[in-house]
Amino acid sequence: MHMDKIRLTRFSHGAGCGCKLSPAVLHEILAGVDNSEVFESLVVGNDTKDDAAVVDMGDGSGIISTTDFFMPIVDDPRTFGRIAAANAISDIYAMGGTPLMAIAIFGWPLGKIPEYAASAVLDGGRSICSQAGIPLAGGHSIDCPEPIFGLAVTGRVLLKHLKSNASAVAGDRLYLTKPLGVGMLTTAEKKGVVEAVDLELAVQSMQRLNSIGAQLSKIDGVHAMTDVTGFGLLGHLFELCEGSGLQAQLDLSSVPLLCGERLRHYHDLGCVPGGSKRNWASYGHHISDIEGFDRDVLCDPQTSGGLLLSVSPRDSRAVEDALTSSGLPAQSIGNLTVYEGEAYVSL
Repeated sequence: MHMDKIRLTRFSHGAGCGCKLSPAVLHEILAGVDNSEVFESLVVGNDTKDDAAVVDMGDGSGIISTTDFFMPIVDDPRTFGRIAAANAISDIYAMGGTPLMAIAIFGWPLGKIPEYAASAVLDGGRSICSQAGIPLAGGHSIDCPEPIFGLAVTGRVLLKHLKSNASAVAGDRLYLTKPLGVGMLTTAEKKGVVEAVDLELAVQSMQRLNSIGAQLSKIDGVHAMTDVTGFGLLGHLFELCEGSGLQAQLDLSSVPLLCGERLRHYHDLGCVPGGSKRNWASYGHHISDIEGFDRDVLCDPQTSGGLLLSVSPRDSRAVEDALTSSGLPAQSIGNLTVYEGEAYVSL
């Protein structure tokens, strides 16, 4: 079997961050876990649904720990490895930190897919780690029915630069550093209706590191930061609003989209991943009424998506300049106000 004949997505029932448990199911599972034990050095745990855990080292710095893994969202093994690695490392950047090292989480269906394809997955992951300036220093592998790859990543952050998803402030402006639409375009690829140029936009976006987060964390007016992945923009924005006691007003016309208005064409063809519907079912009751394309794209599961930023107006120009110089979307997509007991997100 030649590498160009291997289609990894045929061997898995899910794809990328669309494999994630829905927010509702995850909430039910975690509700049965005893979290009463207190650890004084734990600065960020799972109480605010943040991107990673952070431990205070007692010297003004913190150690960040995260893990992320999933099944293939693309067929090419090396590209799959690169996307999975970029997605995992993103959690470190979303906390305002810099990565230190990674170890691999690897499952492979032995006897179904050749070992050289497994090597390509790992090499892809290593190449992204190298791009982030860290070693892929080891890992753990198992024989399992479906291919799985991801990383456990350790990072560090000066606590004064630590960014939570629950520290936004009323009056802040919202920014999103990558366009939406990964789920729709990869679903279109499965249906055999995607244009190569549009799919390539999604593949390149998923491989791009969110390293801008480490730079933005040094701007005082960047109050909150999180990465947008399997729960879609609305899901992660809801978590930010709920944790901060705020509500968001989104400007739909300013939300960046992969391949622009052509994304509506794929929506018209029924290219909506199942994760979009599960996402809306989980948190739609917290969002103002929306339907059709707008709802589906805002709930679209993003694999290795961009950073969602909550920024003080006084520092919005500095943030926009940093985003523009990095070739990232730099237009505000909405703003935050005090929560008044209705929808957490209005459109």
